Amino acid sequence: MGRPVSRRHSIAEAAHGGRGLSASVMLAGDPRRRRKEARVRGFLFAAAAATVLVGVAIVLALIGEAWNFVTQVEFSKLWSLGWFPRRDFFDVRTIVLGTIIIAGIAMVVATPLGLGAAIYLSEYASPRTRRILKPIVEILAGIPSVVLGYFALTWISPNVVQRLFTANTFNMAAAGIGVGVLVTPLVAAVTEDALRAVPVSLREASYGLGARRGETVRKVVLPAAVSGIVAALILGVSRAIGETMVVAMAAGATGGSLLQLNPLEPGQTMTAAMTALAIGSDQVAGSGLAFQSLFFVGLLLFAMTLILNVIGDRFVRRVREKY
Repeated sequence: MGRPVSRRHSIAEAAHGGRGLSASVMLAGDPRRRRKEARVRGFLFAAAAATVLVGVAIVLALIGEAWNFVTQVEFSKLWSLGWFPRRDFFDVRTIVLGTIIIAGIAMVVATPLGLGAAIYLSEYASPRTRRILKPIVEILAGIPSVVLGYFALTWISPNVVQRLFTANTFNMAAAGIGVGVLVTPLVAAVTEDALRAVPVSLREASYGLGARRGETVRKVVLPAAVSGIVAALILGVSRAIGETMVVAMAAGATGGSLLQLNPLEPGQTMTAAMTALAIGSDQVAGSGLAFQSLFFVGLLLFAMTLILNVIGDRFVRRVREKY
């Protein structure tokens, strides 16, 4: 008797007209398709590598000029009365504290509004109401920041801040509220997606045990979606720290700022300081270390955002629930 022929080998021979091709050749696929897939894979790898290289180039450029600034500036000018780079006063505390104050006010506004909107859309709104409100929230996220800056200056400042407090026309409180309005749709959209990702079976189990909707949301849904909620808040803080136009228009102090902790007074953030200084590059280049200070502030802003995201990512991984 002859040797038994395997079923796979016989199928391979039958599929190729009995030419006796091995199963490994058949399973390898068409060479033309493999070459096409290799080209696509190479293109995608080149795109990913280009992104990494651009990021590395930006960081290296920041580090180079920031190092020149640090090695040439006097330490006393980094701890002075305020941020006036064209006068060689580079008080970093002024713009860092201004950034923290405005971002803090923004999150005080955006956190309850964003979480409240997300909880309503995910847990309480009917399908028809959600279909109407969800696109509106997403459209709000696309409003240009310059429009919200003008809104903060002409409406929030006189009708909210100045009506409640004795404040300057340009003040950090109005800028913070404006940034909070800008950040709210982002927080709401990401949080709502996180809440809807919680399995329906958890809600049904809670209802089956006799819990009401409010108890289910508070004790089941929110703890299950805490990683997504934290991620949304981290995105909101990063967006608030990096916002420029609203602060530049509503907070004032475009030419510089004294060290100010009162949110009812004008102030300046790191991004607004860079914007004000970069307008008119001929003046920046001819004013001592002012040009190099742009890179120093940019590197400091990058470091703050990076640290915030690393801490948030570790927290999210620690509390993330898997279903």
